[in-house]
Amino acid sequence: MTDLMLHLEQVNAVAAEYIKGKNETEISKDLDIPRARVSSMLREWKQMASNSEAVRSRAREALASADQHYNYLIKQTYEVIEDANTTSNLGAKTTAIKLVLDIETRRIDMLQKAGLLENKELAEELLEQERKQEVLINILRDVSADCPRCKNEVARRLAAAAGNEEVITIDN
Repeated sequence: MTDLMLHLEQVNAVAAEYIKGKNETEISKDLDIPRARVSSMLREWKQMASNSEAVRSRAREALASADQHYNYLIKQTYEVIEDANTTSNLGAKTTAIKLVLDIETRRIDMLQKAGLLENKELAEELLEQERKQEVLINILRDVSADCPRCKNEVARRLAAAAGNEEVITIDN
């Protein structure tokens, strides 16, 4: 039993360092654990986290909170840019623009890392949306099949809704 507890403590320590933003090599050096083992522990931790609804719920809350915080920081930085424009302070403006870029980069990194917890849910949502879209397309085809005027109107509206992203055809 103590081996399991030690293993879980080590997995938690690795995960804690990962959450702080360290990469596998840094974690390996800091905790004196072989890099391959760190990678294995992170995969194990991600699997445990993705299978726990409580952890996923907390992760979603933390992600939403962090995203709001990033929005606030970006808003504040744009205020600095506005002030720099007003006072013609090119140095402050340049620094603030770089800060916005850095904040957005960090936010994207955070969201990508969070995606590790959400991939299964997103895949299921996409499959459900595709299924519903296929049902709607079939309904439109069936309903407009016997009415040439309706068929042309449905095709025109679908094309307008899809824009340049998709070719819409309705079989005769």
